[in-house]
Amino acid sequence: MRQSQLFTKIERNTPKDEATVNAQLLARAGFVSKLMSGVYSYLPLGLRVLNKIEQIVREEMDAIGGQEVSMPIIHPKQIWATTGGWDKIDVLFKVKSRTEKDYALGQSEEEVVTPLVMKYLNTYKDLPKAVYQINWKFRDELRSKSGLLRGVEFLMKDMYSFHESQDDFEKFYAVAKKAYLRVFERMGLIAKVTEASGGAFTEKISYEFMVLTDAGEDDILYCTACEFCVNAEIAKEKEKEGETCTRCNKGTLAAARASEVGNVFDLGQKFTKAFDLTFTDKDGKKQYPIMGCFGIGISRAMGVIVEKYNDEKGIVWPEPVAPFAAHLLALNGANADDVYESLQKAGVQVLYDDREMSAGEKFAAADLVGIPWRVVVSPKLGDMLEVKRRNEDEPAILSLDEVLKKIKQ
Repeated sequence: MRQSQLFTKIERNTPKDEATVNAQLLARAGFVSKLMSGVYSYLPLGLRVLNKIEQIVREEMDAIGGQEVSMPIIHPKQIWATTGGWDKIDVLFKVKSRTEKDYALGQSEEEVVTPLVMKYLNTYKDLPKAVYQINWKFRDELRSKSGLLRGVEFLMKDMYSFHESQDDFEKFYAVAKKAYLRVFERMGLIAKVTEASGGAFTEKISYEFMVLTDAGEDDILYCTACEFCVNAEIAKEKEKEGETCTRCNKGTLAAARASEVGNVFDLGQKFTKAFDLTFTDKDGKKQYPIMGCFGIGISRAMGVIVEKYNDEKGIVWPEPVAPFAAHLLALNGANADDVYESLQKAGVQVLYDDREMSAGEKFAAADLVGIPWRVVVSPKLGDMLEVKRRNEDEPAILSLDEVLKKIKQ
């Protein structure tokens, strides 16, 4: 893509109404544009990042047997009244039509997915099954002040699994947990599996996948030696900072601020019972399946990545989720069209800064946007190119073939 053709521009000043690093940098660099608190337009660069995150999630969910669907965003009141959510869930957006019918904007999909999937599950031979979607959600948040970390409108992957028994759910959860950790690792994030309350979804313990960041809205306690981690809100008097971990008896509990990027809920039979949907077991008896809910915040993950990967100059995207692999800069009247075409033919996704402006302005813009590799074409370099990683200080002077090899590695 030629940067001269982007309709977005680099903003010199930090937005005054944004308090978090992710919101400030993403707005300045032209990835998002704020419509109102908690609601953003995703611009060409930002949409490319969302698509990269989506694809990572999609690949890992498909790998464990998830089947992708697309479910409605607007729901009839009846299904939410059936489960009690219409009156109990305070973040639910409610809409009245011109015909005086009441609807809800989807903040989760249990009420839709349960009757949908159970329509096709008749006996134990049809189980287990897992379906997921990547779609927009709406929640009437009172505190939408953290950029992409807490939105009124947000992109989310939610998967729902259906099981013959609790044991089968536990086995699938173990598989899904590993898949989740792979998802976040591929994004460049290290997530801690954190015990938390199930909240409005279930009375059982749920699991949140937390990434340590000062911009987070959760306080956690984690062991310095093992994987134990707990949300501080449910730790109460059982675990305290500085105490020895009761799980491994080796490490100590450390406190940290964290942001939730994913969660898992054991829904039990709450929703299948609410809709009175059953399957026939091996003995010919009617049973309610056990359900699991597995969520990943796609747009939230984008914000968390920026919170984790940035410096005083701007964003430093991990390569798997970067909008482009290389940022090509033509300086001091140089024509880099041939290099641009060569990079593209070699399969390198490249943003080509062909704008007429000073070298200093281009360097600053490249640092702010944060694409992993910067490639410079300049008359003083002759047939050679200057190349460096975004997070490195010293560039190297290489031939085009050497640059291609370096970037592809």
